Amino acid sequence: MSDYLDSQDLLSELADELSKVIKGKNNVLLIVLTALLARGHVLIEDVPGVGKTTLAMALGKATGLAFRRAQFTPDVMASDITGFTMYNKEENCFEYRAGLALTNILLADEINRTSPKTQSALLEAMEEKRVTVDGEVHMLPEPFMVIATQNSAGYVGTFPLPEAQLDRFMMKVNMGYPSVEEEAQIMLDRIYENPVDNVRQVMTADQLFDCIEEAESVTFAESLCRYVAELAAATRTHHAVELGVSPRASVAMMQAGRAYAYLRGRNYVIPEDIVRLLIPVFEHRIVLKQEARLKKYTAKQILEDVVGMVTPPITKK
Repeated sequence: MSDYLDSQDLLSELADELSKVIKGKNNVLLIVLTALLARGHVLIEDVPGVGKTTLAMALGKATGLAFRRAQFTPDVMASDITGFTMYNKEENCFEYRAGLALTNILLADEINRTSPKTQSALLEAMEEKRVTVDGEVHMLPEPFMVIATQNSAGYVGTFPLPEAQLDRFMMKVNMGYPSVEEEAQIMLDRIYENPVDNVRQVMTADQLFDCIEEAESVTFAESLCRYVAELAAATRTHHAVELGVSPRASVAMMQAGRAYAYLRGRNYVIPEDIVRLLIPVFEHRIVLKQEARLKKYTAKQILEDVVGMVTPPITKK
């Protein structure tokens, strides 16, 4: 295993490389890198043109991992994702042709523009890290990460992701518009070339695996397990909530918490890490009651209530 400080330097260099193409979004970069180290998937939701696809492409180049992009449209089929078998006349047998999911980083671009059947094709891949075609199981390469982009639900021609698929995403994040200064810099950077073309590889797959293993060794205290469980339970009993977060969300919080602490240079998780990750990990898993939606309640407001309802454990120094 690599030296801890060397790994921290590599991750810092990775973040710096990504920040060359994604201006002023350090919090977004931190969330995406947290998911990468936690072996999770990320849903990036926002209006078109704010850098969702650029971020995913830059991450693939900077990590040196195999990268594929799936542009989801209504005519994309499930077999395009999972692969398919076809008859080989010369060999007189059926052969498996790999789909887009057979890669390390899969960019599922505009995932809510394709049909629910195609969306569901990602479920097994995201949860089990494998695909099944004609009864035959094909394991996906490690690490495997889905970065899905989604246009806002109000756009014409979209299919909202079902709760079961949303639950497979470890975290959801919004890019947001850049500031005037950042937008001006984005234009200046693109006068003569696309900055993505100049993104360089800063680590190997083996070095990334070392970082992932080190992140998984970060201490997550028993008291924090109780804290996360109480937060999850509070979402299920809130008066405005129809469906609270699942136990899968609590496990995701533990995994993300360790990766987040590791990125912050610590080998232990603190309650502040949990609070910081609460919205990215929990928000997209909460379904509000109809009357709450009519009153303009949001999942973010629910989580703000929940944080105030649950007492965090005392961190021992």
